[in-house]
Amino acid sequence: MASCRWPWRRCCSWRPAARSPGPGSPGRTGPPGPPAAADGGVQMSYFNLVKSLTSAFSNRYSMSRFHHTTSAACCCSKTRSGEKYIDPFKLGWRDLKDLYEDIRKELVISTTELKEMSEYYFDGKGKAFRPIIVVLMARACNIHHNNSRDVQADQRSIALIAEMIHTASLVHDDVIDDASSRRGKHTVNKIWGEKKAVLAGDLILSAASIALARIGNTTVVSILTQVIEDLVRGEFLQLGSKENENERFAHYLEKTFKKTASLIANSCKAVSVLGCPDPAVHEIAYQYGKNVGIAFQLIDDVLDFTSCSDRMGKPTSADLKLGLATGPVLFACQQFPEMNAMIMRRFSLPGDVDRAQQYVLQEQHGNIRKEKDAGTQTSGMNYSLMKTTVC
Repeated sequence: MASCRWPWRRCCSWRPAARSPGPGSPGRTGPPGPPAAADGGVQMSYFNLVKSLTSAFSNRYSMSRFHHTTSAACCCSKTRSGEKYIDPFKLGWRDLKDLYEDIRKELVISTTELKEMSEYYFDGKGKAFRPIIVVLMARACNIHHNNSRDVQADQRSIALIAEMIHTASLVHDDVIDDASSRRGKHTVNKIWGEKKAVLAGDLILSAASIALARIGNTTVVSILTQVIEDLVRGEFLQLGSKENENERFAHYLEKTFKKTASLIANSCKAVSVLGCPDPAVHEIAYQYGKNVGIAFQLIDDVLDFTSCSDRMGKPTSADLKLGLATGPVLFACQQFPEMNAMIMRRFSLPGDVDRAQQYVLQEQHGNIRKEKDAGTQTSGMNYSLMKTTVC
C-alpha cells in the first residue's frame, strides 16, 4: 500500500510578525513572553478568519456519535466552496474507542461519592476535541517516521491524559466562576459544593499524573507538566486586565494560549516525541497544536455571543457577566471606544453587559456588510487548519 504523506507545514500563521518559539520549544531562552500585539487592521482581518471558522465548525461533535459510525463510513465532507476534506472525528474514532471507559479505569477510587464526582464529566457526551487532535497527530508522526499506521499505546495514553487534565481544569474553573451548568447539566460544584469540587478536580489531576509517570519518558513528563503551570498562570492572567488598550489584545492571546492552547500544543508535541526523533517535527507538532488551540478558543469566544445556551451546553454571555473582555469585545472596542470604560470596570455597572453585547453584535454585523460590499469571500480556512491527510 502506498504511503500517505502528511504535508509538514506551519498552519494558520495568526500574526504577520515572526514568532519566537513557544515555551518548551527548541531555541527558546528565558520565560515565555506575551505574543506581539497586532495592529488594528491585522486584528480585524483575523476576526474575519474567526467568523469563517465559526460557521465552518458550527456542527460540534460529541463522543456519543463515535459509537454509531463504522470504518466503512465516508470520512469526507464538503466545505462551503465544495472542496472535500476529511472529517477528523470519523478518521480517528477507532483510536478513541472506549476513551471514557479507559479514563474511568484510571480513576481508582474507593469512596462512592468521590468516585461519582470524579467520573461525572466522563460520560461520553464531551466533544473529545483534544483527544482527536492528539491521536491524529500521533498517527501523522508515525507515518512520517516509519510508515506505521498504528497509534502507540503510550501515544493513546497522552490523549487520555490530555482529556483528564482538561476536565480537571473545567471542574476548578467552575468553582472559580461559580458556574451552574456545563455540557447541558449542573456543574460538580452546584451538586456537591465548592470544597468537594476542588478535591474532585485535584483527584482527576493526580490520576492523570500517575498515568503520565507510567509512560516513563522524562521528556514527555517535562512537556506535559508545563501545561499545569500554564493553566495556573492563565487563570491569573484572566483575573487581571490591562489599562493600556494596545496591550489588551496581547494579554488576551497570552491568556488564551496558557488556558487553552498550551494543552493541545504540548500534547501534540508529546506524541511527536514518542513517534519521531526529529526535533523539527516536534516543533511543527507544537506549533500546529498551538494555532489550532488558539483558533478553537477564539471560535468559542465568538459563539458565546452568537449561539444559544442549548447549543453551547452552558450559559451564553458568561464571560461578560464574569467581567472578562474576550476577543469579540476587544474588536468591538475599536469601533465603540466607549467600551473602554466598561472593560476597566469589568462590566460591573447595571446595563454594562447588555450594552457590551449589543456593541459586539453591531460590530460583527458591520463587518459582514463590508465584506459583501467589497465582494470578499472567506471559505475553507478550517480546512487549512485541520487538514491532516493520514488516510
